[in-house]
Amino acid sequence: MADIRVLPKQLAELIAAGEVVERPASVIKELVENSIDAGANKITVEIQHGGITYMRVTDNGCGIKPEQVSTAFMRHATSKIASESDLFKIGTLGFRGEALASIGAVSKVEVLTKTRENENGICYSIEGGSETKCEEIGCPDGTTIVIRDLFYNTPARMKFLKKDSSEGTAVAAVIDAIALSHPEISVKFIRDSKLVVATSGDSKLASAVYSVLGREFASGLIPVDTTTEGIRVSGLICKPVHCYPTRTKQYFFLNKRFVRSGVIAKALDQAYKNSIMVGKFPAGVLNIELDADRVDVNVHPAKTEVRFSDERAVFEAVYYAVKNALSIGDTRPQLELKPKKPVENTGFSRMTAEEYRALAKKEEPKGETIAEKLYKNVSETKPYSVMKDFQKSLVSNRTVNITFPKAEEEKKPDISEAEPQRSLEFAFEKKTEALETDETRFENISFIPDTEIEFKYIGEVFRTYIIVQYKGSVYFIDKHAAHERMLYEELKKDGVKEVQSLLSPVSVALSREEYRAVLENKELLNGAGFEIEEFGTVSVLVRAVPAALEKTDIMYLISDIAANLVKFQKAESDIIDDLYHNIACRSAIKGGNEQSAAELEEFARRVLSNNDIMYCPHGRPVAFELKKSELEKQFGRTK
Repeated sequence: MADIRVLPKQLAELIAAGEVVERPASVIKELVENSIDAGANKITVEIQHGGITYMRVTDNGCGIKPEQVSTAFMRHATSKIASESDLFKIGTLGFRGEALASIGAVSKVEVLTKTRENENGICYSIEGGSETKCEEIGCPDGTTIVIRDLFYNTPARMKFLKKDSSEGTAVAAVIDAIALSHPEISVKFIRDSKLVVATSGDSKLASAVYSVLGREFASGLIPVDTTTEGIRVSGLICKPVHCYPTRTKQYFFLNKRFVRSGVIAKALDQAYKNSIMVGKFPAGVLNIELDADRVDVNVHPAKTEVRFSDERAVFEAVYYAVKNALSIGDTRPQLELKPKKPVENTGFSRMTAEEYRALAKKEEPKGETIAEKLYKNVSETKPYSVMKDFQKSLVSNRTVNITFPKAEEEKKPDISEAEPQRSLEFAFEKKTEALETDETRFENISFIPDTEIEFKYIGEVFRTYIIVQYKGSVYFIDKHAAHERMLYEELKKDGVKEVQSLLSPVSVALSREEYRAVLENKELLNGAGFEIEEFGTVSVLVRAVPAALEKTDIMYLISDIAANLVKFQKAESDIIDDLYHNIACRSAIKGGNEQSAAELEEFARRVLSNNDIMYCPHGRPVAFELKKSELEKQFGRTK
C-alpha cells in the first residue's frame, strides 16, 4: 500500500474548487447569490468570451468590512451560519463558505468593496489562492468582483470548457433564473458588450417574465397563488394550448432558490393531465415557500438539488395550486389570424385615369407588352374591379385586352377520406341494455347545464367542425374532441355502466411481455368492462367489452392496450385513466360522421355551458374562439 500523506494546501484547494467551480456559469451563480444575500437591489453582470477570460459582478449591497476582506477568501469562512443548528434552517442562498475560496484558487480575482459606514473602500487582489494586493481606494457602496482567466493555472480543467457561445449561454441561463426568482431586484446582464437582459426590479413577476422570456411567452399566463398546510405556491403558468415540446421553460424556486425537483415537476404534469397534448410539457415560473426546517438544501455543492421532509405535502400543494389556477384562469383558446400582408403597391389603386392613359402611351419595353406587365403585377391579388376601370379608361385611346385564368375550382371534400369502418364484425349478446346508435349514445351523456345560454347555431363544415355565434364571437367546435371529453368525464364519474358479451369470443395473440402485463392487470381490465382470460401460452381470450365499443376491432384494441401496459409502467389509477381514454376515443363520434342540426346544436350548447369541456383527453382543444374584433381587423373595418 502506498504511503498516506497530507496534501499541500494549494493542491487541496484546487481539488475542493473542482466541486464548486465547474465553469463560468457556476462562478456567476455563486457571486450573484452572494450579492443577493448582501441585500443588493441592483446587480450587473458582465462577461467576455463566455466568461472564460473576463467576468464582473457589481452590486449595491452592504459590502465587506475592510478587516474581513481577506478572511472572506479563506475556505469555510461565511457570515451565513454560526452553529450546527443553522444547517437545518438555512434561509440564505449561500452558506458553505467555499465560493470565494474556490474561485480565488483557479483564477485572477480583484475585489472592490465598501460598506456604507466607511468613507473609503478596499481593493483586494488574489491569484491562484495567493494574495497580491490589499489597499484602500475610493469606490461606491457595495461590491464589485472581477474574475479574469478562469482555470489559468489548471489547464486540465480548461480543456473541458465548451465554446465561448456555449459557456455564455450557460451564464445567461443562470441570470434568467436569478431574475425570475427575484423580481424585486434590478438585474442587468451584459454579454460581449451587448445588453442582453435588463429587469426593472419593480417586484412584479410578470415584468421579470416579460424581460427574460419575451412577450410571446409572457402573454396569456395564468397567475397561481395558493397556500396549503403552510406551503405557499405562487407564480405564473401557461395555458394548456401553449405548452412546449421540452421542459426548458419550467422554472422552480424554493424560497427563491432555483432548484430541480422531480416532485414539483411530477405535480405540475399531473395538474395538466388530460389538458395537454401528448409529447408536450407545461411551462411556468413557480415559487414554493415553506419553513426552512422542512427542506434540506445541503444535498449538493451546487445547491440546486433539495430534499423535502414531507414530499407528499409538497406534491399536493403544487398540484392543487396549479389545478385551481387552471380551473379559474384557463379560457377557450382564441384563433390568432395572421395580420394581412400589405398588398404590393402596383400604382393602380392611387392612379387616376389620366395617369393610366399616360402609362399606356409609354413605349412598351422589349420582350414584354404593357398587357403582360399589368397582368404580372396584379395576378397575385387579382383586383378585378380596378382592372375593369382601367380598361374603361383606355377605350378612347388604346384598348388593352387582359384575361385572367379561371380560378381553380375548390376541391370538394372527399367523404371517402373519413375514418374507414373496421372490416371485422362480431356478434354481440347483450349482458345489459346496450346503446343502439350514435344518437342514443349521445343522449346518454347526463350532463345538464346549470344555466341556459343563448347562442346562434350557424352550421357544420367538413362534417367535423360546428360553427356557432356566441357573445360577440364565432366558435369552431371539434365534435369528435368534444364528444370524447364528455364520454371520458362520464367514465371517470360512473365507470363503465354497460358491458356486452361477444357471441364468439375473440382470441388475441400477444408478445410474452404484453401477455404478462395483461394478466397482471386483469382485475383492472375487468373493472373497465373487459372480460379477459388466459388462452394458451401467449394469447388471451376476450369474452366481453364495454358496450360503447361494439363497432371496434377487438383484436387491434386489446393489442393496443397491451402495448401501452408494457411501454408505460404506471400506477393503477393511471392505467384506469388510460383505459377510459381509449374507450372514450374509440366510442366518440368521428369526423365525417353525419348528425342532424338539432344534435349538433345540443352539442354546442353543452360545450359552451361547461368550461370543463375545453380539451379532449389527449389535450387537443375542443373549441376555438374568433372574436368579432379580430374579424373586423381582417376586413379593414378597424385597426
